[in-house]
Amino acid sequence: MRAGCESNPVGTSDSELIQIVDSAMAEAARRSGSWLACRPGCCECCIGPFPITPLDAIRLQEGLRDLDARDPGRAESVRRRALAAAERMRREYPDDPVGKVLAIEEAAADEPCPALDPVTRTCDLYAARPITCRTFGPAVRFGAESVAVCELCYRGATDVQIASCEVAVDPEDLEGELLRDLAARGVAGETIVAFALVAAS
Repeated sequence: MRAGCESNPVGTSDSELIQIVDSAMAEAARRSGSWLACRPGCCECCIGPFPITPLDAIRLQEGLRDLDARDPGRAESVRRRALAAAERMRREYPDDPVGKVLAIEEAAADEPCPALDPVTRTCDLYAARPITCRTFGPAVRFGAESVAVCELCYRGATDVQIASCEVAVDPEDLEGELLRDLAARGVAGETIVAFALVAAS
C-alpha cells in the first residue's frame, strides 16, 4: 500500500467518480425525503472497521494532507486516533491486523473510525471519505445489486416505497476502471481507514 502514499495516480478521474457518486446520492436523498435519517451527528455507521479500496485510501491520505494545510491541530487529532486504533488492532492481531479485522465479523466492532470527531460526531475527512461512507444509508444500487439500507432509515416504509427511492450509483463502473488501473500499477488490496491514515503519516 505504500505506493498509495505518493501523489494520487488517478488525479481528476477520482474527482469525476466523486461527482457522479455525490450526484446520485443527492438524488437518493431527494427521493427518500423524511425517510432518510442520515444527519450530521448521526454516526452509527462510523463504528467498526470496514474494507476500503486503494482508491479510497489514496483519497483519505490526500484529505489528511489537505486538512494538515488548513487545520494542523485537527489533522494531528485524526493522526493520533488512527495511530491508537492501528496499535490496538496490531496488539490484538499481530500477524495480520488488517486481514484478521476484515475476516472476523466481531473484530474491533466497537472501534470508532479515526476520522470521526468524538465531540462533534462528524467526519473530519468528510470531503475525502470512502465510497462506502458516501453511499451507505439511502437505497442505492451498484450494477444489478441493491445495497442494504441503514436500519435507521425508511422506518414505516414498504419495500415498494424503498425501491422507489433507489438510485444507481456509478452505472458506468468508473470506480472499477480506476481500481483496475491502480492494480496495473501495483497498488491493490483492501485496507481499513486507520491503516490508510497511518500510512499517510
